[in-house]
This record gives sequence, structure tokens and C-alpha cells, in this order.
Amino acid sequence: MSVNLELTERYQKILKATVQHYIATAEPVGSKTLAKEYDFTVSSATIRNALGQLEKVGLLYQPHTSAGRIPSDSGYRIYVDRLLTHDVKIRQRLDKQLGKQLKSENRSFDGLLQRAAQILSSLSGYIAVITLPQAASSQLRHLQIVQVSEQQAMLIVVNDAFQTQSIPIELPPSSQEQKDHELDEELQILSNFLNSKLRGLSLLEITQLDWQAVGQEFIEYTDLLIDLLEQLKRCLQPLNAPQVIVHGLSEMIRLPEFSELEQVQALLHLIEEEQEQLLSLGLGLPEMMPISQPVTIKIGRENPLASMHPCSLVSATYCQGNIPAGSVGIIGPTRMLYQQAIPLVESTANYLSEVLS
Repeated sequence: MSVNLELTERYQKILKATVQHYIATAEPVGSKTLAKEYDFTVSSATIRNALGQLEKVGLLYQPHTSAGRIPSDSGYRIYVDRLLTHDVKIRQRLDKQLGKQLKSENRSFDGLLQRAAQILSSLSGYIAVITLPQAASSQLRHLQIVQVSEQQAMLIVVNDAFQTQSIPIELPPSSQEQKDHELDEELQILSNFLNSKLRGLSLLEITQLDWQAVGQEFIEYTDLLIDLLEQLKRCLQPLNAPQVIVHGLSEMIRLPEFSELEQVQALLHLIEEEQEQLLSLGLGLPEMMPISQPVTIKIGRENPLASMHPCSLVSATYCQGNIPAGSVGIIGPTRMLYQQAIPLVESTANYLSEVLS
């Protein structure tokens, strides 16, 4: 702000009314409109003077000299931080609605995230972005070794995010006397043994195990165990960048803020081709995500990417226990309905944390 202005109760009410009216209509707001539609006890001239003062300090601006005023990024920031009313009933309604629509019914966690993104986009009218779980240190939940041929088996691994990987492995040569059912039994015993030893361990803990201490009955499988360890390292190693689920792009580009083709193309390119940059805004790897605050809001030019300057990003982290696992976000215009977007994102993140934990 170029000039200091004490935001008296009157100024706050006029700024809040201006922001709310612009969010609802996408039309610049004038003093006569505010005097007519809002319960102010002052004249239109007094409101006009207040709008002028709010413009001088950078909270409002005029897109055209003859037009009314619209909020600046700073105006939205004051509105979100100081003037926004958080309606408990909205939060309770969203919690109930999300819980009902997201009830898993044997759906995989990845499928649950897809459904969550669809619902989040539908309820908000904006772009929903959800990253798949990327726990800082993935843990083994279950493994199974299944024979698929005489010399080959399949290692099936499930991590703590319920993500499954299947990897073919070579079996050691078996004696002619050894029957298939005997090998199946041995692989089952080996699977049970490894689950008892490895379940709940992180990659680091697994690599530090003393495999020489494995029971005498498994000595002949020492080479196989070493090979399995290498496979497990690759299974549990977190990806360099999380996978991203995006929904609602078609709805977003219908908004008046994106009537210019260049703006639409820039946003499309960011979401489809430059997701790493998108993640850097606060949707990235767990160690980059803030967990000290429930919801993070970046408005307009607070986002470093030029393609995001017409947008706001509301995001939150979902966790596995106390470990950040992924993120939930809404991308919309700066003229976003923050009163609904913020509890939507927070409720979704909390629900996913409960399911994942």
C-alpha cells in the first residue's frame, strides 16, 4: 500500500461489501450500488469518498475511469485475513456432504482421490488439484510372493498409502523332486516370514536389517532375499514428484476472467505441461508442505508464476498420522468464493487424512 489508512469499521464494511459484490457479479462496484444494496447508514457521497481512499492505498482500483471499482490482490488479502466470516454451518454441511459422497465402499485410495477431485471441482466450480500420497518415508504394509511359472514368481508389494506394485522375480533352481505345491507352500511361508519382519518398516529400516540373522530354514533363499531387498528399495522409494489429479478445467475457463485466449492457454500449459512448477506453489513434495496452518491461500501475484496471476490457490495438506502425505487444492479466479473454497479444501484434506491414517 502506498499510503497508510486506518481501516475503521466503516472502511472495513465498505471494503467487505465491495469484495462480496464483485465476487457475486464480476462487475465493478460503484457507490450508488453499495448504498442501494447494502445496509449502510451513510450517504452515497460518503461511500464514494471511502472508495476513493481505499483505492489510494491500493485495496481497490478502477479498470476504467468511468467504471466502478474492483478489489486488488491486496484488497482480497485484507478481506480473507481480516473480514471473511467463517460460517460453522457451511463447514458442517460440507463435512457431511463429503463424507456421504466419498464413502469408499471398497474403492482404492487412488480411486477415492479421483472421486474427491471430481466432488471438489463440482462443489466449488473451480479447478481441483489433488496429489497422490508421497509419504516422506514410505512404509511396507504387506507383501506376497506368488509363483507364476517354474522359475518365476511375482512380488506384490503394498505400501502404507495402499499403492500396489507387482514385480516379476527369478526363483532359484529347484530340485526335480520338489513339487509345485511344495514350492507354493514355501513361498507362502517366506511371505509370512517377511511380513512379520518387515511390516511397518520404512525403506531405511529395511536396508539396515541384518540378513545374516535370518533363520536357518531360509538359508537356501539367501540370494532370493537379497534380490527381494533390492526390489523393495525400488518399490518404497518415493517418486521425485507426486502424481497429480486435476478436475474442473472446462468449468474454470468459462468464467469471465478467462475470456482472453492467451490467459486460457497459459493456464492450460501450466496444468498440462508444467506440473512441476504448479507443485512448487504449495502442492509439492510433503517436506515442502506447511502443516502448521490448516489452509494456505495465495492470491494473484502472490503466486510467482505469471500464468497464475489472475488466479488464487487455496491448498491444504492431508497426512498419514503426523506425516504429510499429499495435498488438496482449488485454483480459481482471484474473484473466488473464499467463504466456501476454504472450508471445502480443509474438509477434504481432513477426510483424506482420516481415511489414510
